[in-house]
Amino acid sequence: MSAPAQIHPARLRPRPHTPRTSPRPSTPRQVPALWLALLAAPVAASANGPVLILPGMADSLGIRTATATWLVTVFAWAMAVGTPLMAALLRRRGLGATLKLSAALLVTGTAVLAAAPWLPLAMAGRAAQAAGGAGLVTAAMSLAGSVRRMGVITAGFGTLGAVGPLLGSTIAGAASWRVSLAVGAVALLALPAVMRRADLAAPPSGTPFDGRGAALLVLTATSLVLIPRYPLPAVAAALATGALLALHIRSNPTGFVPASLLRTRVFVLSAALACTLATSYFTLLFTVPQLLGDRTDWSASTIGTGQLAALLTGSALSMALAAASARMSRPRVVTILLGVGALAPLTALLSPWAPLLLLVATLAVFATSAGQATLAVYATGAAPAAQRPTAIGLFSLCYQLGGAFGPAIAAAITLGG
Repeated sequence: MSAPAQIHPARLRPRPHTPRTSPRPSTPRQVPALWLALLAAPVAASANGPVLILPGMADSLGIRTATATWLVTVFAWAMAVGTPLMAALLRRRGLGATLKLSAALLVTGTAVLAAAPWLPLAMAGRAAQAAGGAGLVTAAMSLAGSVRRMGVITAGFGTLGAVGPLLGSTIAGAASWRVSLAVGAVALLALPAVMRRADLAAPPSGTPFDGRGAALLVLTATSLVLIPRYPLPAVAAALATGALLALHIRSNPTGFVPASLLRTRVFVLSAALACTLATSYFTLLFTVPQLLGDRTDWSASTIGTGQLAALLTGSALSMALAAASARMSRPRVVTILLGVGALAPLTALLSPWAPLLLLVATLAVFATSAGQATLAVYATGAAPAAQRPTAIGLFSLCYQLGGAFGPAIAAAITLGG
C-alpha cells in the first residue's frame, strides 16, 4: 500500500475570493493645474466686474457711486475673513465638506444678488458669493503643491481678474450688472473633476475648534478693512481686537492662529509683502480707469480694452516668473517683486503721458500675481505639514486684506468717497 500523498500546508489555506468585476480601490490622483485654475480664477472676474460699471450699479440701486463701492469692499471683506475660516474647515472636515459648503454659498449668494432691490441685501449676496469663492480658492491652493502649479492658479486668477472689468461692462451692457457679478459661478464647472480626483476624506483632528480665536481674528480683520473709510474708530477697534487676539494666542498657542506660525519669519514677511502688493494692485486697478477717463477722451470700452491688454500681459509675465522662480534664489525673487511693486505706483504718480498708465496696470498685476504664487509657496513651505491649511488661510487673509484696502483707497482718491 503506497503512502498517502503529502499535501503542502499552504494549499489548505482558503484563498480570498476576489470577483473579476469588483473595482480596485482607487487612489486619489493629482488634480491637473488647469482644473484648479478654473476652480479658483472665476472669483477674480466677479471681484473685478464692478470696476467699469459702478455708476450704473449706483443708479440702479438709487445711491451715489462712492456708496456703491461698498459692494466691492464687502466682497473683499468676506474673501478676507472667509479664507481662514474655510482653511480651518478644510483642516478639520476635509476637502469634500469645504467644496460642498463653498458651492452652496456661491449659488445662494448669486441668487440673492440677482433679486436684491436694496444695497444691504445686495451686500449680503456679495458676501455669500465671496465666502464661497474663498473656499474654492483655498481648496485650489491646498492642492497646488508646487510653485509652477501655484503659478498656473494665480496667473489664471490674474487673467480672469484682468478680463473682469471689460467682461463686467460687456455683460452689464447686454443684460444687467447683476448678471455680470454672477460670473464667479463658472467655477462650479470644475467641481466634478476636482472631486473625482482629489482626496475628499476628512483628516484626523484631535484638537477642539478655537471659536474665540476665530471670532477675534474676524473682528480684527473687519476693523482693518474699515480703516480707509472710518480711520479713527476703525483704528481704535483694530488695536483693541488685535490686543485681545494677541492675549488669546499667548494663552492658547495652538489655537486658530498658531503662535509658532507667527514666530516663523518667512511666513510673516511673505504674508506682509503679499498684503502690500495686493493693496497697491487693487488701488491701481480701480484708479487707472478713472484717471484715463479724466486725462483722455477715450470711451469706456476703449479704456476697458486697453486695461485688459495690459493686465493680460502682466498675468502672462507673472506665470513666467513663477515658473522660473524654482531656479532663482529667494532674495532675487523678492527683489524683483519689490522693485516692480514700487515702480507701479510711482509711474502712476509721476507719468506725464496718460497712456503710460496702462503700463502701471501691467506692472501691478505682474507683481501681485507673481507674488501670490511664489510667496504663498514660501509661506506654506515654512509651516509644519499639519499647519499648512492654516498657513494658506492666514496668508490668503493678508492678500485679501489688500483687496479690501485697495478699492476703498481708490474711492477716496477718485470718487471723493
